[in-house]
Amino acid sequence: MKRMIFNTIALGLVLTVSAACQKELGYTGFVDQDAAADATISLSTDKAVYNGGETVTFTASSMPSGAIYVRYKHLGQQLGDEQALAGSTWTWDTPVEDYKGYMAEIYQKSASGETVLATIAIDVSSDWGRFPRYGFLSTFFKMDALNCDDVIANLNRLHINGVQFQDWHWKHHWPLAQDKTTMEPLETYIDIASRSTSMQTIRDYISACHKYGMKAIFYNLCFGALDDAAEDGVQEDWYMFKDARHQNKEMHVLGAPFKSSIYLVNPANSEWLSYIGEKTDDVYDQLGFDGYQIDQLGVRNALYDYNGTSIDLPAGYASFINEMKKRQPQKDLIMNAVSGYGADRILGTRNTVFAYNEMWDGEAQYTDLKRVIEENENYGGSGMKTVFAAYMNYDKSGSAGTFNTPGILLTDAVIFALGGSHLEMGEHMLCHEYFPNSNLGMTEELENSIITYYDFMTAYQNLLRDGGKFNSITVTSADGSVNIKDWEPATGSIITLGKEFDERQVIHFLNFINANSTSWRDLDGSMPEPSVVGDFTVTIQLPSGKNVGSAWIASPDTDYGASRALAFSQNGTELSITIPSLKYWSMLVLEYE
Repeated sequence: MKRMIFNTIALGLVLTVSAACQKELGYTGFVDQDAAADATISLSTDKAVYNGGETVTFTASSMPSGAIYVRYKHLGQQLGDEQALAGSTWTWDTPVEDYKGYMAEIYQKSASGETVLATIAIDVSSDWGRFPRYGFLSTFFKMDALNCDDVIANLNRLHINGVQFQDWHWKHHWPLAQDKTTMEPLETYIDIASRSTSMQTIRDYISACHKYGMKAIFYNLCFGALDDAAEDGVQEDWYMFKDARHQNKEMHVLGAPFKSSIYLVNPANSEWLSYIGEKTDDVYDQLGFDGYQIDQLGVRNALYDYNGTSIDLPAGYASFINEMKKRQPQKDLIMNAVSGYGADRILGTRNTVFAYNEMWDGEAQYTDLKRVIEENENYGGSGMKTVFAAYMNYDKSGSAGTFNTPGILLTDAVIFALGGSHLEMGEHMLCHEYFPNSNLGMTEELENSIITYYDFMTAYQNLLRDGGKFNSITVTSADGSVNIKDWEPATGSIITLGKEFDERQVIHFLNFINANSTSWRDLDGSMPEPSVVGDFTVTIQLPSGKNVGSAWIASPDTDYGASRALAFSQNGTELSITIPSLKYWSMLVLEYE
């Protein structure tokens, strides 16, 4: 069944809502990834994340005729017996162990074997920061609560476990819209982009997030003040200045339709911390937000406080984070490191739930994604996860069009294989730093592929994002028919990325054979669709003393991510195995004896 989705046309600041509006998430069912016309089963779960031992309720939109079965797997291993499905709704009691990902596979049997009809992932995690899958909202006009639920239900299908409320606020220096006489919340107000905003819609979205087990996180700068801030109690000597004589305030210039430019306050100023801390407490008192997405604006030129003292801005970020955590220790904090600026000080506080990096021109290569993930683990500890705000097809975002599916899927494949996640899904797919910009829509192929990619990231999170360490492992083509190269990405090659665990070796195969660039951005949407490489045999050099007991493979491009056992042969340290298919990304797992 198609859901009603809201299409925000950002450049005109116009919102259209109708039962026949442009599809953006439009999750209407699974499509065979090799033959997109063959729709099968659309699955959903009642929550995005579960506690150990909690019951999952599955719903299928329809079932084909004949005997249909379901099985549950963890890292390729079946748990318990298969079950015959008698209807379109059923339940499963999750194992009690925390921080595990599972895959439910729906299939039919025939004389020639099994056919996977659909899959869906299940995340059992008590802390969303362990495996963050971050989404966003960007438009909060007055709407029905059921419409809010529809939008969040679409994010639930992607197992999004935290939602950033972007530009929801009244003023950066006074985020909660209030009557200044009574201090009661304003039910309708104008945001910085001159858009009408409904407090009830924000409440309904928060409620819908909590219904599906998601965290609701509000957005605000750490140092923003609008041009009426003096009327609201912001003092002149709190600001940052471009000169030591406090003549020129640092600012972020905005024109129409924005109601004010943004003037920048010193985030370490104790009086500002007290002021904005109280305003933030008001937000928590009135709205059920679970945390604060703190923003900055990247590298700045030399700045001074009112007294002419040079400002160490990253140190100020750390002060801001620590003060917000001190005031509300139970609330989650995330802070943007724009192009990595201040990441060491931000993550060094140990008070953010994960790393958040907005990536720009200077970090445009696939190799930058790996470097940033490794740096963040160094700054924040080995368990620190990374979410990338990485805007795809950016040069196309100024006018109406569609995302380039190959560019999106190859970038997501690399990010997910590296253990990161991608802030990209909300009421629409993200193409611009101004989140309401929805100029680029999703093709049906991309809509369906994104579901499977997020299932894959969730089901196999214990291989992708839970320990292990990257390693270099030699993989060659047995007959020379394909060019295979160890990380880093290069056009014309299949790229391998190894990750070793005590008990297994993971090898990701990433298809760059037809790629026209080694940049993840695909700025103009020209990344070509890769040709499928099928049945190619590889030789893998294993460490001395390692014997493989079993091998399996899974790909978000084949059988909806379902795992499949593979035959192999090992002679000493040399293992020979045939990879059945590679489009964008296939993950081979060698289980040691």
